[in-house]
Amino acid sequence: MDTKHQTNDKDVEKIMGNLLRYGVIFSALIVIIGAVFYLLQHGNEQPHYVTFLGEPKHITNIKGIFLTAFNGRGRSIIQLGLLFLIATPIARIILSIVGYVLERDYLYIIITLIVFGVILFSLM
Repeated sequence: MDTKHQTNDKDVEKIMGNLLRYGVIFSALIVIIGAVFYLLQHGNEQPHYVTFLGEPKHITNIKGIFLTAFNGRGRSIIQLGLLFLIATPIARIILSIVGYVLERDYLYIIITLIVFGVILFSLM
């Protein structure tokens, strides 16, 4: 293996590590911000243990989460942070595919595409 190829492998690994690290930090910050908003909006409310209401519709789908999070709703901001947390390893898989394409490693391209397909299928 030549030195240039090894450098590219290390660069891709470093980028992937940073992607995971910063993705988790970014997600955690969003969740914390959402928690602060939620506590400011609902911190003094008394819980109603007799009635179970479930999750509101606006935080059970991606479109609703984005629309209501940007309106400053605490639970929606928390859900947005969790969406970013889910998206972080998916972005890593996409980056892996790009890295394997650049390396022309067809076996790993196929394996990673299968993994990506399974994850996308499971999210639907």
